[in-house]
Amino acid sequence: MSEIRDSRLGWAPAIPSHWQVVPLRYVADMGTGHTPDRNKAEYWEDCTIPWVTTPDVTKRADSFAPLLETEQKISRLGMAKSAAVLHPEDTVMLSRTASIGYSVRIGRPMATTQAFVTWKSGEKLDSRYLLMVLRAMKEEWARLAYGSTHLTIYMPDLESIRIPLPPLVEQRRIVDFIDREVKRIDALIAADHNYAKLLKERQESELYAALSGSDVAGCRVDHPMLGSLPSRWPVVKLRRLVPRVGVGVVVDPSSYFSEEGVPFLHGANILAGKIDVRDVRRISDLDSRKLWRSRLEEGDVVVVRAGYPGRAAVITGDLDGANCASIIVLKKGKSLLPSYLAAYFNSLLGKAYVDSVRYGAAQEQINVSHVVDFMVPVPSPSEQVDITRRLDDTFRASTSMGDRIVKRSALLAERRQALITAAVTGQFDVTTARGADV
Repeated sequence: MSEIRDSRLGWAPAIPSHWQVVPLRYVADMGTGHTPDRNKAEYWEDCTIPWVTTPDVTKRADSFAPLLETEQKISRLGMAKSAAVLHPEDTVMLSRTASIGYSVRIGRPMATTQAFVTWKSGEKLDSRYLLMVLRAMKEEWARLAYGSTHLTIYMPDLESIRIPLPPLVEQRRIVDFIDREVKRIDALIAADHNYAKLLKERQESELYAALSGSDVAGCRVDHPMLGSLPSRWPVVKLRRLVPRVGVGVVVDPSSYFSEEGVPFLHGANILAGKIDVRDVRRISDLDSRKLWRSRLEEGDVVVVRAGYPGRAAVITGDLDGANCASIIVLKKGKSLLPSYLAAYFNSLLGKAYVDSVRYGAAQEQINVSHVVDFMVPVPSPSEQVDITRRLDDTFRASTSMGDRIVKRSALLAERRQALITAAVTGQFDVTTARGADV
């Protein structure tokens, strides 16, 4: 291992003594892009020139592979009549506004927007190594971003960036090492994501099986919307099963975060099958006469009307407050267990009904009439208890496993980032190292 010296770089405090620290502009030509006039249709018709925008980069954020296709293209006329530049293959691009810090290396000549800064490597800098350095500088991009409404890294700050620069042969060894080890980590992350997907499918399958009574003995009937059900389970509209339905009003979102005031439920709060009253936000300075004043009681079921239509949860404690207009409250009745009703809305059976009635282009939603027209199978009280107990056991086990998967994936992502940073700052010798040992 080479002797280490101070690099005077905040994000990389030490580098091998034989490496240089140089302004990036000394070893790469810096540029940017431009957007042709959107009002000129001819600039966006018969297009052949790939034009890099933020989604092209954010959708493949972790990939080191060169970008070969873009969602949008511009015409040669648009290039000629604007300040857009056709950047050559192997140019590295960094988003400096909106999704700050996302970077990509292009695999063919492309233009881009003014939201990106570009670098074309000179003879002393491998473009693949530069991309990895930019990925290692994640915290530096956050430090350099300014703006109250839209964060931006300004060009003077980008012009002053300095990077660690090992000899070219070492750059290539570092690139090969990172590429090999990152692929190994990415394979583990992909396996976790696939397992999480299978776990969710299993949850939905077991939920569907329990709520459709697939293991209940006896005759069955086919319902046009709900499929095969035990014949002894009546199917009843929800309006006949709940004594009362309520909905709140739209309030100013700026008042959500008060320490004191009226408890406030919002559709985005319903992430699972139950709502803990301790997690409910509060709103202040509201005229209580404008709010739906019915007391929300433990066991009431809330159904999201807008944003996440059909998602349901059970309230776990009394609330002397109001619910937002994006939530419909079903007061608990005698025929249905709250947990059974919420589970039914959250099942594939409930989603199929919601999908058939929801409306809205900008934001999908359902209304109160849709909810109270919901057809619900009504097993006996003892069967509902048995169903919800089985589902609780299933979800408890699945949630525990899911939490472990999420934690493992997060640790792998942290490991990936740390490995890249350590490699491009020379914290270990890549010629002898294995990623698992670093």
